[in-house]
Amino acid sequence: MKIKKLLFFLLAGCLSACVASSKTETKAEKQGWRLSMQSYTFHLFSVVESLEKTRELGLHYIEIYPGQKMGEGFGDAVFGYGLTTEQQEQLRELAASREVKIVSSGVWTSSRDEWEKVFSFAKDMGMEFISAEPAREDWDIVELFAKEYGIKVATHNHPNGDSYWKPELLLEYIGQRDPLLGSSADVGHFKRMGIDPIPALGQLEGRLMAMHFKDIAPEGPEGVLEDVVWGTGVLNVKGMLEELKRQDFSGYFTIEYEANWENNLPEIRQSIDYFNKVAEEIL
Repeated sequence: MKIKKLLFFLLAGCLSACVASSKTETKAEKQGWRLSMQSYTFHLFSVVESLEKTRELGLHYIEIYPGQKMGEGFGDAVFGYGLTTEQQEQLRELAASREVKIVSSGVWTSSRDEWEKVFSFAKDMGMEFISAEPAREDWDIVELFAKEYGIKVATHNHPNGDSYWKPELLLEYIGQRDPLLGSSADVGHFKRMGIDPIPALGQLEGRLMAMHFKDIAPEGPEGVLEDVVWGTGVLNVKGMLEELKRQDFSGYFTIEYEANWENNLPEIRQSIDYFNKVAEEIL
């Protein structure tokens, strides 16, 4: 078992290099801008199917949300720290076979007595960070486990007053804490809360680890700001990328496409193409 686990980590460690050597790097990739998939995009499907869809898109990184049904070969199991050691190994091998690395999981909104299980699971799976929204009174213990396990915490901002919905609020809690604590900024949720994403990203400079990146439509008749193909909505995608260039940001652009749930691969492909086109222009 230990030998298999060692082989997995060696394989995972060289995955990025193998991928890079198999094709010409885009300007975005040279900048350290890595497109990742948030599996909630495929929440109608299983983890196994989400890995396959990520492969079909030509992406090599994924963030898996807790509670997603694992799918074929895993019985009734769902993704999370409840997976057995054997199931975790099976999942690591399955992802590696598709040249996809599980870099993160989330969004975790765990109770205080769960956090160590979350960090231990992330460490066992070889993740770089977790996306999370800790309770405001839990930062001491979250910081403690982040240091102990060497796992970063990228804080999400759901569009409600109980979350870290504006940069000032997040920085109030983590601004003086360890650099392992940062932001996974959802730029669409900023807009949904009446915040301009570009200055918000500027406020988070130095704490940005990843983003839930998207574009959203103008407000519809039902007041829904639905996700749309990047570059076709109300968010200034080019402006956000220029701000991130200014910051010399390096990290993950996690795609969470919350629309056309049954068949959103064509729209995601268009978004990826637009992202790479703009990156080629500004980098």
